[in-house]
Amino acid sequence: MNRQLVRFLAVAAVLVVPVPTPAQDAPAYTRKEDVIYGRKFGTALTMDVFTPKDKANGLGLIFCVSGGWFSSHEAINAAFVTPFLKRGYTVFAVVHGSQPRFTVPEILEDMHRATRFVRAHAKDYQVDPDRLGIYGGSAGGHLSLMQGTAGKSGDPAAKDIVDRVSSRVQCVACFFPPTDFLNWEREGDEMNYQKIRNPFKPALAFTETDKDTRMSTVTTDAKKITETMRQISPIYHVTKESAPTLIIHGDKDGLVPIRQAKVFVEKLKTEGVPAELIVREGADHGWPTIGKDLDLFADWFDKHLKKVEK
Repeated sequence: MNRQLVRFLAVAAVLVVPVPTPAQDAPAYTRKEDVIYGRKFGTALTMDVFTPKDKANGLGLIFCVSGGWFSSHEAINAAFVTPFLKRGYTVFAVVHGSQPRFTVPEILEDMHRATRFVRAHAKDYQVDPDRLGIYGGSAGGHLSLMQGTAGKSGDPAAKDIVDRVSSRVQCVACFFPPTDFLNWEREGDEMNYQKIRNPFKPALAFTETDKDTRMSTVTTDAKKITETMRQISPIYHVTKESAPTLIIHGDKDGLVPIRQAKVFVEKLKTEGVPAELIVREGADHGWPTIGKDLDLFADWFDKHLKKVEK
C-alpha cells in the first residue's frame, strides 16, 4: 500500500472512529449488509441498514460513509451508528462511488440516489419518508449539507419508482464540513484540485468527455472549474427551505478551516433556518472524545424530527 493511501486512510479513520461504547451498553439491532440502492457503470452502489430490535421510533437517518470523499464498506463503523440506534432511529450507512474513480459531482448523484431509495422504500423499513435526517464528518459532512440544501424533487413520470421521489432531507448534523470552495480560508481564496493537498485531489479533478471519442480529460478551463466549485458548495444552495443544521468544528482545524462552518451557519440564520455551531476549542480535524458528540447529533435529530406530542 503506497504512503499517500496510508496517510489518506489515517485521516479518513478519524472521521469514523468515535470513543467505543461498552459492549454491555450496546443496543440490540439487526444489520442488513450490502443493500443495493443503485448501479452505475455495471457496479452496485450499496448501503448497510441498521434497525433497532426494540423501541424503533419510526425515523430514519442517513450516515454518509465518507472521508476525503473516499468511501468503502470497510469504513462503516457500527460505533458511529449505535448512539442513534439507542434512541430508536433506523440508520442507513451509505457507501458512495469513491474517489479516485469518481469526482464530487458524481458522488453527489450517488447521495441523491441513496436518499431517494430510502424514501421510496420507507414503508419497507418502517420509517417516515417525510422525516429523514443525515449526518457525517468532513467530506461526509459536506455531502450531508448538500442534501440539506440542494436536495432535488422527484420526477413523477420516471420509470424507476426511486426516481419519482425527492432526495431532500429534513435535518442535518455534521462534523467539520467544507461549505464554500470559492472562499476557503478567506474571502476570494478558491480551492481546487491543484491547490488541495494529497490525496484529495482526484475528488476535485473534474472531467470532460469528448462526444466523439468518449475519452475523458481533466477540465482545465478556469471558469468551468469555478462554476463547478460553486455548484458543489452548500452555501450557495441555502434558502429558507434548507434543513435545520448542527455543525461541530474544531477551532484549530488544519484541514478544513473553521471559517467554513461559521459562514455557513450565519447564512442559514439569515434565511431563518434553525442552525447551531458548536466550537471545540483547541481541536484539529477530529478529537479523542468525538464519539461523545454523537449524542449531541441525536439530541438535534430528536428536536427537529420527532413530532411534538399534544
